[in-house]
Amino acid sequence: MWPHRILVTGAGGFVASHLIPALHGAFPGTQVVGAGHQPRPGLHPLDVTDPQSVSALVERLRPDACVHLAAIAAIAAARETPRLAWSVNLQGTLALAEAIFAHAPECLLVYVSSADIYGASFRCGRPLDEDAAPAPLNTYGATKAAADLALGALSAERQLRVVRVRPFNHTGPGQSADFVVPAFARQVARIAVGLQEPVIHTGALDPQRDFLDVRDVCQAYVACLRTPPEAGTVLNLASGVPRRVGDILADLLDRSGVKALVRPVSHLLRPSDIPVGLGHANRARMLLGWEPRIPWSQTLDDVLEDWHGRVRAERV
Repeated sequence: MWPHRILVTGAGGFVASHLIPALHGAFPGTQVVGAGHQPRPGLHPLDVTDPQSVSALVERLRPDACVHLAAIAAIAAARETPRLAWSVNLQGTLALAEAIFAHAPECLLVYVSSADIYGASFRCGRPLDEDAAPAPLNTYGATKAAADLALGALSAERQLRVVRVRPFNHTGPGQSADFVVPAFARQVARIAVGLQEPVIHTGALDPQRDFLDVRDVCQAYVACLRTPPEAGTVLNLASGVPRRVGDILADLLDRSGVKALVRPVSHLLRPSDIPVGLGHANRARMLLGWEPRIPWSQTLDDVLEDWHGRVRAERV
């Protein structure tokens, strides 16, 4: 039986812009309710740092499924505003869980955690599965790990119906330039039309990361609602394919026909960077029938097209 009313928190963000249409397509006739901090047409106002606001919304909607996307998701933003990051990412998640206990106890909560919680565990050099120890190396990872572990405890102690999903890096059209692939694509697009000198400013280029297309990630969230795994399940979402950051930049330049110097800048270099961060997603394949399907070349082309359009709009 599929859900009749799905609540999506963080509905004004990048991932939700792809998830909400995917939910409508997967569950015809289901009411999909988006809630977000920033006022936008069609979204319910929601400040996850205000437990009363969270409780009132859940009491009013009584969803039977919830995908919790709301978060301070950029590593730099969490580092610069740690109190807000803890308030949103941990306390906001706990407020949502308490509201579900009080007003919608049968609701299935899909908690969007992060592979960044593994942190120092990546130093083993092998792809990590869900049994790897959380060992975060930054504020963002720490806040997400704390919420992830707290929900696991609530599932064990109080039977919270929660599935914790740990996606690896994901990108796609619509993502902000706070993240590495769109940051590169924006600069390439600006250089192409003469809005930026032909110099790409970068952080570290040698790290290898596991990248996904956001649309594939959203299909995993849909699958969690269509065929829910056992409560308390943890699922990695990963490709298992290492992609060097510098090679991604080279691909973007090549696809745009742009020639530019590459200049690393100190404020973009992360002191806690790890050489290789890869994941195993065998559990998601087994339980959800999920695997990445969108070719990486299409992802890059779509991100570039998105940024070329945004940059053209800047010139108007």
